[in-house]
Amino acid sequence: MSELLHHSITAPDEAIASSSAAAATTGAGYTVNETEAVRPPRGAPAASPALKLEAVTLAFGGVTAIAEVDLVVPSGEIRAIIGPNGAGKSSLINIISGIYRPDRGRVWLGARSFKRVPTQQLAQLGVARTFQNLALFKGLSVFDNIVIARAPARRAGFVEQLIGLARARREQADAHARTAAIIEFLHLGAHREKLVNTLSYGLQKRVELARALVARPQLLLLDEPMAGMTAGEKQEMAGYIRAVRDEFGTTVVLIEHDIGVVMGLSDKITVLDYGRKIADGTPAEIRVNPVVIDAYLGVAHDDEVFNDNI
Repeated sequence: MSELLHHSITAPDEAIASSSAAAATTGAGYTVNETEAVRPPRGAPAASPALKLEAVTLAFGGVTAIAEVDLVVPSGEIRAIIGPNGAGKSSLINIISGIYRPDRGRVWLGARSFKRVPTQQLAQLGVARTFQNLALFKGLSVFDNIVIARAPARRAGFVEQLIGLARARREQADAHARTAAIIEFLHLGAHREKLVNTLSYGLQKRVELARALVARPQLLLLDEPMAGMTAGEKQEMAGYIRAVRDEFGTTVVLIEHDIGVVMGLSDKITVLDYGRKIADGTPAEIRVNPVVIDAYLGVAHDDEVFNDNI
């Protein structure tokens, strides 16, 4: 078991780095009226982290899923959240995206603080996310799947769209232009008019990423974006995720079970176990952290054991 963890954690970065070259071009401002939002005090530093959690706690029927988790993710960082099954990773992403309301604690998105993030305003807040399971319109083309994701940003009413008034035409042209740019960026041009259900699983996951990116988010939440992919597809997806950060300055928070991919892709890693944060650091720091090793192996250790195996 320790050999397996060692092999995964020390997987080479080169394969992921090389796939970044496969990608290449397109931030968002927001205005929100949210009664729970708290503005920062006067004199607060101008630069805020893209995401901050303060003592976030969540329980289901007396079972604690998240316990007093603090987290700070600077703008432009790729942050992975890892941990054994049942550690609370998806629950944390659901809190950040407003699906769950924490029992205690607050979520900061940039300079705004929430008891519960308003899910219906995620686009205006500059947040986009993907889910573990594919959420695509299987009977529509790749282009139509992506352009539909711009709908929350449209301001023209139904009648304006029906009779083609100027604002509706401008918004439609903008949505089409953004969609075309994202299709080019993710190298989906050859599949633009294909029905999404005719594509391979790896390509469908890329279309789902495109649907998130067409909103030009400042914060991108990815829940197991490489689940079920082949090794080659994982390398390609990791390259695109890195390119999103490099090209657009997007902050990325992702959950991923492939530790080798995580080590090569992430700037920093947060580790959860039984809903608690047990470690926070660079891949090099996490790789040799004895508490993390124990959480994954479920065994005690001494210095010789983890020095020999990590």
